Amino acid sequence: MNGSPIVAQLLVAALALVMLGLGLTLKVEDFTRLLKYPKAVVVALVLQVIVLPVACYAIIVLLNVPPLFAVGLMLLAASPGGISANLFSHLFGGNVAMNISLTAINTLLSIVTMPLIANWAINTFAKTGQVVPLQFGKVVEVILIVLVPVAIGMWLRTVRPGWAARSENPTKVFSIIVLVVVAVGAIVKEWQALSGGFAAIGPAVLAFNLVSLLAGYYVSRATGLDKPISTAISYEIGIHNATLAIFIALAVLNNFQLALPAAIYSFSMYVTATLFGLLVLKRKSRPVPAVQPQ
Repeated sequence: MNGSPIVAQLLVAALALVMLGLGLTLKVEDFTRLLKYPKAVVVALVLQVIVLPVACYAIIVLLNVPPLFAVGLMLLAASPGGISANLFSHLFGGNVAMNISLTAINTLLSIVTMPLIANWAINTFAKTGQVVPLQFGKVVEVILIVLVPVAIGMWLRTVRPGWAARSENPTKVFSIIVLVVVAVGAIVKEWQALSGGFAAIGPAVLAFNLVSLLAGYYVSRATGLDKPISTAISYEIGIHNATLAIFIALAVLNNFQLALPAAIYSFSMYVTATLFGLLVLKRKSRPVPAVQPQ
């Protein structure tokens, strides 16, 4: 049940496009802005790096998640916020500038934390050799595939700001389309073998998604952060970069079962994130502003 070379190559392309799209939104100021909000940054990073992996582990134990799916869910927990977090934060009154800054720093941080958490999860849950731990060469590969497109995107924004602004949304849309096509194609191909796995992993994915959103908001509010910042943190740690988790599962660890939690999550998060905004934040979503022709 391993990922095929074609799927792996498509995932490399999808992840590179997602990272390029992220780079097109970033400026140096997005990193320096974090210095103005030290408490928010500390809260977000503690939630992302410590609280979410611990909560994910608890969910795995409580729901008795099978070993390979457990590793896949931990991969998802270790992944940084996705670009969609910015959109949901905008729709439900979050501080979008904070989202952009946190996404940037979390993406860089995940280059270190994801291999550590992935290898810990493999050694903890998949002890029978079903999965080969991330080797140094593979870690370098992930770093290059993440950092190089981000750096190119930031450079393009600097030297060609007009083109970068026009390309930002099409790049996001195309990368999402590629991801959906790859994820659906892989699931359809393995449907018969994995159909029984949905019952085992579906509730855990949903529980993890809800815990991420709720913890992000209520822990932030409990520390005295205002609602826009708390909303931004909630969506930042509640909407993970499923593309990165799927890429590592299929293209790096070469095991489709590891990708199933992130694949399910990549669809379900849109429903849970919207319901969270409407029911918990109790705020009507804002219409997305029309893009003026340039």
